Amino acid sequence: MAVQTVATGVKAVRRHRGRAAALAVVPAAVALLVTAAAGPAPASAAEGKGPDVVAREAYFLPPAEAEPGDGLTYDPALVPAGAGAEVVEVARNGKTRIWLSLTGLLPDRTYGAHVHTRPCGSSPDEAGPHYQNKPAPVQPSTDPAYANPENEAWLDVTTGPRGSAESSAHQDWRFRAGQARSVVIHEHATMRQPGEAGVAGAWLACLSVPFE
Repeated sequence: MAVQTVATGVKAVRRHRGRAAALAVVPAAVALLVTAAAGPAPASAAEGKGPDVVAREAYFLPPAEAEPGDGLTYDPALVPAGAGAEVVEVARNGKTRIWLSLTGLLPDRTYGAHVHTRPCGSSPDEAGPHYQNKPAPVQPSTDPAYANPENEAWLDVTTGPRGSAESSAHQDWRFRAGQARSVVIHEHATMRQPGEAGVAGAWLACLSVPFE
């Protein structure tokens, strides 16, 4: 299907469903999962102070076809136009849980995925390096002392026969305000060895997410 036809269909669905900029409600199963992972509610919860929640869903389109709020695909052969993404973050008690769901990707394939420091742009590298809880002195970092799933938010996925996949990351820290702004989908699984740690190949797609 031509990219223009896909873009037209996506825009029609978006008009029907409303702007795909933020989810009004976190899926119940995800909410239970992240609440349990974050531990018991603090005393402030009795005063009506719950966890901080960020949720985004969007379709991926090439930058030339996208509107504000859309995800961006830089390689439609590997992340087809019209593929979808949902990201949910729940932060509480100094901990963070991130959930990623993808649909419409290639079947039976592994993709790398990470939280990056800046919003998506028309070129892939505009999203900046991986977010790191303890920033490495040299960026981007391939030192496994910094580029690892405990210090970064890794969300690698392997799709099933229909091209769908889910993943999650549970971190014992919270994002610094304004310093985590997107999820980038990469070409292959994230590597861990020195000199290549955190590397996952080409930047295929990006979804801007205003993480808390």
